Amino acid sequence: MSQISVVFQNVYLFADTIENNIKFGMSEASHEQVVAAAKKACCHDFIMSLPDGYSTVIGEGGATLSGGEKQRISIARAILKDAPIIILDEATANVDPENEDKLTAAFDALTDNKTVIMIAHRLKTIRNADKIVVLDGGAISCGTHDELMKTSAKYSNFIRLREEAANWKM
Repeated sequence: MSQISVVFQNVYLFADTIENNIKFGMSEASHEQVVAAAKKACCHDFIMSLPDGYSTVIGEGGATLSGGEKQRISIARAILKDAPIIILDEATANVDPENEDKLTAAFDALTDNKTVIMIAHRLKTIRNADKIVVLDGGAISCGTHDELMKTSAKYSNFIRLREEAANWKM
């Protein structure tokens, strides 16, 4: 587990300070290391706008923060840990539009020079992956987006349905 960092869809934060939430799993980290990780995760500015900055105590589950802010705290945790393998488990599923650009930059900082395993349903998230794995009733198909569009009926149908849903208007 020391070689793996996980960023989940539903981030859990503890009723503790922002700093201690970032240090979770890396309690020996210095304040300077926490700040550096927060800056890479694009959450330093919003943390500094809180009443007590990094010493601000957040409610159980991070109820006082937006989904994107909680996600960036989780990314700061993973950046601080600096594991060579990153698992992103639907980590972009609940992205709010006002945080999307910051989250994209934070994910870029987290995944730079890492092995990334991404579990996702959003085409925007997976389209540029080196390898996409499609699971279909026990059968596995692998390839790039373009390859799977040609060879996997399950994948191409999924993409078509996603695009139709995105273009739906009332």
